[in-house]
Amino acid sequence: MTRQEISDEVWAVLEPLMPTVSGRSRPWTDHRSAVEGMAWKYRTGAPWRDVPERFGKWNSIYKRFNRWAEDGTWEKLLAEVQKQADVAGKIDWVVSIDSTIARVHQHGATLARDTGGSTESHESADRAA
Repeated sequence: MTRQEISDEVWAVLEPLMPTVSGRSRPWTDHRSAVEGMAWKYRTGAPWRDVPERFGKWNSIYKRFNRWAEDGTWEKLLAEVQKQADVAGKIDWVVSIDSTIARVHQHGATLARDTGGSTESHESADRAA
């Protein structure tokens, strides 16, 4: 038995959403193998050329991934999966907001402010300290 990157349960959701061949182009190889190759690549962080041959030719997998990125297939797939999960009550739409403050570098603090608004005098800031 070959280890699969994507479970049968997840694939049952994804399979009907996969694009179909249109026009007179050459038929695609199995979508599942290609998508599992993509998942393997991103799970391991390996280069495309290192995708194992069991998933198909690395170049074909890369081209399909890239084509789907350019034509919006991934965005449509994500939106549909999120919609299905939301309807099933499997998504908790909690938003976390980070209040981290980013300070300007010390050399950027004395640059001229030409934003058109009122300018703060550096002398008045020094007196307040």
